[in-house]
Amino acid sequence: MFYQRRLPHWQPQNKSLFLTWHLKGSLPRNRYPPPNAPSAGAAFVWMDRYLDQTRTGPLWLMRKPVADLVVEAILFGAEQMGQYELGAFAVMPNHVHLSVTPRVPMPRLTKRLKGFTARQANLLLHRTGEPFWQEESYDHWVRSETEWTRIGRYIENNPVSGGLAARAEDYAWSSAFHRHDCRCGEQDCSLHISMSQ
Repeated sequence: MFYQRRLPHWQPQNKSLFLTWHLKGSLPRNRYPPPNAPSAGAAFVWMDRYLDQTRTGPLWLMRKPVADLVVEAILFGAEQMGQYELGAFAVMPNHVHLSVTPRVPMPRLTKRLKGFTARQANLLLHRTGEPFWQEESYDHWVRSETEWTRIGRYIENNPVSGGLAARAEDYAWSSAFHRHDCRCGEQDCSLHISMSQ
């Protein structure tokens, strides 16, 4: 499936994807993607660096109940709903990184995940009826096992490079933490299996 909005979206069937989405209003208006970005990849690098470094704008995901809600929804989508095989994830203060192999069409997956977390987070924050996530997400088709591994490391180290943790496994809202200290207590949970393949 291919479509284009502000960014191109190419989502081949049965292929793994690297997804990123951010809070509504967390990027400066009319600056994303930057006009001089030669590709969607360059636009992503600019966006991610900006989001990692900024300490202004909405930072709802810094609040523990909101971050916990997003992590639980990510895990639920993989383990209970079976919508995707989960790779790595990190819930940052104003954005989310996720690598998945979808088992349902991507629009259905992102609509459920973003829609549910937006409604529940807004309830927690007493701001119902307001946009929570930016409507469009960044997605990248993962083309090889090597790239899947590299993206997983990038995602899990994002809290370290963003100055939020000394080690990836110390950041509570990431796959590195959950793999290191899995709450389910089972070595065969989907997070252990997908990250070790």
